[in-house]
Amino acid sequence: MKSFTRIAISGVTALAISTTTMAADVTIRLGHLWPAVAGPHTKLLSVWEEKVEAESNGRIDVEIYPSGTLAAPPAQYDAVKNRIMDATATVLGYSANRFPLTQVVELPGVQSNAVNGSCIVQSLYDNGALDSEFGDTHPLFFFTHGSGGFHNKGEAIMQPADLKGLRMRRPTTVVANILEQLGAQPVGMAAPESYTSMQRGVIDGVALPWEGAMSFRLNELAESHTEIEGLYTLTFIVTMNKQVYDSLPADLKAVIDNNSGLEWANKAGEVFDELDSLGRQQAVDAGHTIVTIEGGTENPVWKAPIVNARKAYLDDLQEKGLPARDVYDQAVALAASCGM
Repeated sequence: MKSFTRIAISGVTALAISTTTMAADVTIRLGHLWPAVAGPHTKLLSVWEEKVEAESNGRIDVEIYPSGTLAAPPAQYDAVKNRIMDATATVLGYSANRFPLTQVVELPGVQSNAVNGSCIVQSLYDNGALDSEFGDTHPLFFFTHGSGGFHNKGEAIMQPADLKGLRMRRPTTVVANILEQLGAQPVGMAAPESYTSMQRGVIDGVALPWEGAMSFRLNELAESHTEIEGLYTLTFIVTMNKQVYDSLPADLKAVIDNNSGLEWANKAGEVFDELDSLGRQQAVDAGHTIVTIEGGTENPVWKAPIVNARKAYLDDLQEKGLPARDVYDQAVALAASCGM
């Protein structure tokens, strides 16, 4: 893993670094939102970096900037579009209302885990269903995290009534709609802001997968957790600036192409499912209360508001002339085979 902190270096070290830099034909600056110690950085993006560099025989140098170093999480997609950085791994829903068809995958009951969700969203893109939303960057691969749940201070959330009035962090407008239907007060913020907000009492809890509860240290603050399989997910993209990609010679484009698509979507899903298991175990080891809702989104106590949230989202897009129900039907069909 590379470090980009300014430090004093000896002449010999400086020469070595200079030689390495000169050997590369292309430098790709990739920024993302996770801390450098978090699993998405160490187990996914750093692995992608190493593979690209190795397959290009060092002609591509990937510099990774974690924790929003080059651009705040909500601005990372536009930062790539405008070449403030060359590539990013970011949450599509942080750009509100910009990728509504892609975010259909985030709706309740679509995906069962990260491998399943990642395969669904990548397949939708590969099949052309999402072409209209990605003309301004060059997508490499898509993925999702596992099922999101609730992580909060105080009493455990057992039923929708327990959410009434609670200020819950929500990542996207899709999740905000779900929380509103369940009676909570959604508070919009990117995941890296959640720890401080929960610590200061600005919010009572967060909607996050187990991976996020661990990556952003929310397991240090939460006392109870509620698992609802299929409640929601987030869609992520790893994408490049179009001009940067188009300017690559053919053999280096082939390296990038070889590290794009469904294979890497599945790898990302595997990483996030593994991190979910680790995040959950962290809460178990801390002695926290964990509530698992039997039947997930089909549980009769939870089903009605969840169905209403899904219907409201799809109806809104249909009224705007977008083929949301067609994309949803494709997603559900893919869910039956993806990741199997």
